[in-house]
Amino acid sequence: MDIQNVDICCGLAWGDESKGKIVSHLSKINNYDFICRWAGGNNAGHTIIKNGIKYKTHLIPSGIFYGIKCIIGPDCVINIDSFKMEIEYLKRNGFDTNLIKISPKAHIVTLNHISDDTKNYNKELGTTNKGIAPCYRDKYGRTGQRVCDEKSGYLKQYIWDEKLYGNILCEGAQGYWLDINRGDYPYITSSTTLPYGACSLGFSPKLINKIYGACKIYDTRSGIDPNFPESLLEDPELSKIIIIGEEYGTTTGRKRKVNWLNMDKLIEAINITGTTHIILSKIDVLVKVKIFKYIYMGKIHTCKNIEDMMNRITVLFSYKCQQLKNIYFSNNKETINMV
Repeated sequence: MDIQNVDICCGLAWGDESKGKIVSHLSKINNYDFICRWAGGNNAGHTIIKNGIKYKTHLIPSGIFYGIKCIIGPDCVINIDSFKMEIEYLKRNGFDTNLIKISPKAHIVTLNHISDDTKNYNKELGTTNKGIAPCYRDKYGRTGQRVCDEKSGYLKQYIWDEKLYGNILCEGAQGYWLDINRGDYPYITSSTTLPYGACSLGFSPKLINKIYGACKIYDTRSGIDPNFPESLLEDPELSKIIIIGEEYGTTTGRKRKVNWLNMDKLIEAINITGTTHIILSKIDVLVKVKIFKYIYMGKIHTCKNIEDMMNRITVLFSYKCQQLKNIYFSNNKETINMV
């Protein structure tokens, strides 16, 4: 059976855009044969709520929660100990880990990578201390260790035959403004977060159908970035969003810095990624905070209420994002919905 269709979910901001929720929702309503992760390592995190129970993964695709084959692609990096812990966590919760496969070409994060990250990257660039940047450095320096070279043999049972077929959903990690090429260099991740990176899994870009772009109704950022100064944490209005929105990193537990939705950056992200369906999450948070602002043309604009804000955003999209077909505003943690 050949590949019939490929959909992609990517982040449009700095990660933490509720991609896990979106992939979970799409997994429930569509007949996907595979859910695939194309980049990154256990420096990312997805939170899934299924039947009222919250689950967290860092590397394994969200399709595992719906009995769908899960692929960790060749441009991912694998921390074996972290992967083992995730497997055991999923087993304890009753999920079928036999569905999980890893590309033999994915690279392995070693203890030396983690040590190097801690010493040379974390303080200046705000990395997650997971060894991701040094691992990618060695991959492109052609000195890295791949899954097919693993000596302990634990990963052998999970090696993928690199064959895809049917209906596929590709799950992104991080977001547009963390992309190695498009992001706020050097305060970025070490891999490609844009949808075209998913083609590394082994399919033509001509097979891509829908691109689901994820963002929040406000911006958040973990780690160090001059565009998100520490002073944002002192803003009383933004601090309310942190508390009500529970803005703490899935992987690190770090408090995220919050700012008003930057429409200038979002419009660029939509257009470069080719997003066809956008989901703006956490509408309910601004409703609770009762403050409705966004940034456009470098200026802060204040809206009367959430309806006014959504209308203004929709009008901007209609003028600036010609490829965009559908706009969804989500006000809950489990589903994509229009409000």
